[in-house]
Amino acid sequence: MTERCPVCSGELEPKMPACPHCGFKLLGSTQRFERVSFEDESFSTPAKPAAEAVLRVVRGPQTGVSYRLSEGAVQTVGRSPRCDVFLNDMTVSREHAAIEQADGGFAIRDMNSFNGVWVNNDNVEATRVLSNGDIIQIGAFCLLYQEE
Repeated sequence: MTERCPVCSGELEPKMPACPHCGFKLLGSTQRFERVSFEDESFSTPAKPAAEAVLRVVRGPQTGVSYRLSEGAVQTVGRSPRCDVFLNDMTVSREHAAIEQADGGFAIRDMNSFNGVWVNNDNVEATRVLSNGDIIQIGAFCLLYQEE
């Protein structure tokens, strides 16, 4: 029987490390990452009242991709294609973090990930309420939190 990619259903050769069609990494465990320094960079953020929020990938394999945060539901972040915020890289745990509404905005919670969750270069021990313009690092990804 032919193996299929869990993301795009493309045909796979046995023991392939990644899908040749969509790039989904298939084998192995979470890899270690190095913290990214972004002190010399600036990211513009709009000055609007918070009604909705977006996570925008500003560094990493999916630069330019945006994820809209929903009211009410807890949204998962991770390497699993079942996650609401799908970050396809081996430096991201399958279920890395969760984002939920808190104090009129959103908060991020580490879900016992291998590499942790970092907000503005500070390690998130449990849960952290996000502020407009925060930079979240999850594995090789830097995400800009923007309130709209």
